Amino acid sequence: MPSKESWSGHRANRSAVHNSKQESRQQHLLIAALGMKLGTQKSSVTIWQPLKLFAYSQLTSLVRRATLKENEHIPKYEKIHNFKVHTFRGPHWCEYCANFMWGLIAQGVKCADCGLNVHKQCSKMVPNDCKPDLKHVKKVYSCDLTTLVKAHFTKRPMVVDMCIREIESRETTDPDEQLEILHEALKLLPPAHCETLRYLMAHLKRVTLHEKENLMSAENLGIVFGPTLMRAPELDAMAALNDIRYQRLVVEMLIKNEDILF
Repeated sequence: MPSKESWSGHRANRSAVHNSKQESRQQHLLIAALGMKLGTQKSSVTIWQPLKLFAYSQLTSLVRRATLKENEHIPKYEKIHNFKVHTFRGPHWCEYCANFMWGLIAQGVKCADCGLNVHKQCSKMVPNDCKPDLKHVKKVYSCDLTTLVKAHFTKRPMVVDMCIREIESRETTDPDEQLEILHEALKLLPPAHCETLRYLMAHLKRVTLHEKENLMSAENLGIVFGPTLMRAPELDAMAALNDIRYQRLVVEMLIKNEDILF
C-alpha cells in the first residue's frame, strides 16, 4: 500500500500535468486567435499577414492623425538660411559636415535667424529648412515676412492681426452707431471749437439745399472742407494725403446730420 507521502507527491504531479495541459490549450487558443503558428526553435515563427498588415495600417493611421492634428496650425513656409560671415570664439564644428572650423577669424558662416553654424562652402549645400528662433529674431518691422511667421509659429504676423482687430472694433458699419461714436467725439471738443463747427455745419447744410444750382452736395463740400477742418497740424503731407478719404466722409456726416449731432 502506497505511503501518505508518495500519494501526496503523485497528486502534486497530476495537478502539475493538468495545469500544464490547460496552459498549453490556452496558448494554442490565443495563437489561433492571433493567427500565429509557433513551432520548435528550429522552425520559424509565421505571422498571419492580414492581421499584421491590419495592425500596421491602424498604427500608421493613428500616428498620421496625431501628426496632422499637431501640425495643422503650423505654417508650412519654406525658409532659406540667412547666412553671414562670422568669427567664432573658441573651437567650433560645422553643423553640416561635422568637421572642425579652422582659423582665427571668419572661420565660417552663421544663420542670423536660427543660429546654424557651418563652413562657408557647406552653406551652399544646406537645405532650405531654416527654423527661426526668437533668440535671434529680435524685431517685427523691417523683418523678412517668412522669418517672422516661422519664428512666432503663426500664419501671419501677429501685429497685423492686432491692428486689424483694433480697427474693425472701431471702423463700424451701422449708421446709427457711427453717429453715436461721432457725437461722443464732438463732446471732447472745447466749447468754442464745438460751437464754431456747429455754426459752420449748419451753414453748409443750407448750402446743400441749393445743390441743383450750385452743385454743392454734402459729398462735394466734404471734399472741399475735409482737408481744411480735419488735418492734424503734426501730420506730414503724405500722411494727410492718405487721410483725405476719411476726412471727406466725416465732414459729409457732420453736414448731413448737423441737427442730430450738435
